[in-house]
Amino acid sequence: MVIKVILSLGIGYLFGCFSTAYLLGKLYKVDIRNYGSGNAGTTNALRTLGAKAGVITLLGDMLKAIIAILLVRYAIFSDVDFVQLLTLYTGLGVVLGHNYPVWLGFKGGKGIAATAGVMVAFDPWIIPIGLPLFVITVALTRYVSVGSLVVAVLLPIWVLIRTEGNLHMLIVSLIFMILAFIKHRTNIKRLMNGTENKLGHRIKVDQK
Repeated sequence: MVIKVILSLGIGYLFGCFSTAYLLGKLYKVDIRNYGSGNAGTTNALRTLGAKAGVITLLGDMLKAIIAILLVRYAIFSDVDFVQLLTLYTGLGVVLGHNYPVWLGFKGGKGIAATAGVMVAFDPWIIPIGLPLFVITVALTRYVSVGSLVVAVLLPIWVLIRTEGNLHMLIVSLIFMILAFIKHRTNIKRLMNGTENKLGHRIKVDQK
């Protein structure tokens, strides 16, 4: 089991290292890590490169998680009876790769879009609840960071309900949530200070 877990984490990490925002920024001749929050993620892509880039980044970061999980579930470990647990570990690897990509000096994004992809691939039934919850939260607060953290909290709650209290899977899902809060610690400080940027805030970018 340990070897399968390590392999799942490794596969996920390799997929996670594909930084959609960074590569997209290069098309705009911009290193997105030098602007805004400095994160190579969806929100920063939206604020620095525009709505189209934000949507592409969101889809790209979700897809890398979905593809990695489907690969593990249906091709590599399809005959393993605890494959559902391995999908969570694969997803965790994706988020770690997204947040800390080795080829970018471990400076990546915050992992929310990748986590959303994990949630969709793990259990698509979460979409009718998670998507409206995120949209409503952002619409009411105007803070993407608040909506992101709400989604991060939803994952372990969902796993707890859908896996009938499987402790191992719950612990792994809690790691996703902890990682989200760690990566959003500066956002949380700004929220407490009333200085967090609201939805629609744009960053001026000097393109070369």
